[in-house]
Amino acid sequence: MLNITHEKEKPMSTSETQKESPMMAEPQKEHHWLQKLVGEWTYESESEMGPDAPTVRCTGSESVRTLGGLWTLGEGQFEGPGGGLDTTLMTLGYDPEKKRFVGTFIGSMMTYLWLYDGELDESEKILTLNAEGPDFTQPGKTAKYKDVIEFKSDDHRVLTSQALGADGQWHQFMKANYRRKK
Repeated sequence: MLNITHEKEKPMSTSETQKESPMMAEPQKEHHWLQKLVGEWTYESESEMGPDAPTVRCTGSESVRTLGGLWTLGEGQFEGPGGGLDTTLMTLGYDPEKKRFVGTFIGSMMTYLWLYDGELDESEKILTLNAEGPDFTQPGKTAKYKDVIEFKSDDHRVLTSQALGADGQWHQFMKANYRRKK
């Protein structure tokens, strides 16, 4: 006679459950990197609005908080070119399954929801966020963009925005220097 024994399933430990469930995520190295953004910031920016338009300079502030140690939420405010107060909201996180940084960007001056997909460079000082959105030079078309966040120090970071031109080259159209409030 054949004797078959079945091993009882042993219950998963809490740490195994957390690793398996996206609803019980633990912050990873990349999530910890994003926490460098948390805090109160002021910034000065310069934007190129087109070949025949003058450079637009503005100042603003940004308040960045964490959501569960997995996400950062950055709310910025600045006086827009039209004179009113504009607000922006950037969310950033890291998707361990995709092994990519992910996020969104919206602003009170636009109707488009920007979706980010990015990566950290080897030095772990530069986060490049890729996006696709409305082409600012050709209405009705889309273009490729990238926002690059570079930490110069814990209290100084630079954000540059670039668009991929018809010539196949990346063209910077905005640069902002962020300084942590003391």
